[in-house]
Amino acid sequence: MKTPTYLSNRWTWRQALLSSLLLGLSLGSVCSALATEVLPMKIHLDVDGESVTATLDDSAAAHDFAALLPLSLTLEDYAVIERIANLPRKLVTTGAPAGVKPKTGDINYYAPWGNLAIFIGGNPYAPGLVRLGTVDTGLEVLQRPGPLKVRIERITD
Repeated sequence: MKTPTYLSNRWTWRQALLSSLLLGLSLGSVCSALATEVLPMKIHLDVDGESVTATLDDSAAAHDFAALLPLSLTLEDYAVIERIANLPRKLVTTGAPAGVKPKTGDINYYAPWGNLAIFIGGNPYAPGLVRLGTVDTGLEVLQRPGPLKVRIERITD
């Protein structure tokens, strides 16, 4: 049985449990759906042996990016304010806005080129740019001149 869409909203445990039991869903499927909604997707970037951590957004593109992990890339300097790398395939961008105005530390996907773009400086609005998440710690490691060898993995607790 498909999990109802209300489980992806921010319902309380009590509301979700009672409604799901009335629909005949198992307690396991309810807990699983709620747990995946509440927990943020944390990633670790090993950049030439130094550590960077980040949190991915709860979006179709960010989930699709996470599905590619682990991933080894080479980040190149681009336009002074970005570190970019080609991804092995295009990401799903369902539900994404037409573009964003990136801030320092934002992790983005540039849909027209199919590449990862980590901003080490701010930038004006860019059409085709899809936000994936943000750097939590270690931004200074990414601000060094490239190319930078990076291994990106999901953090599991």
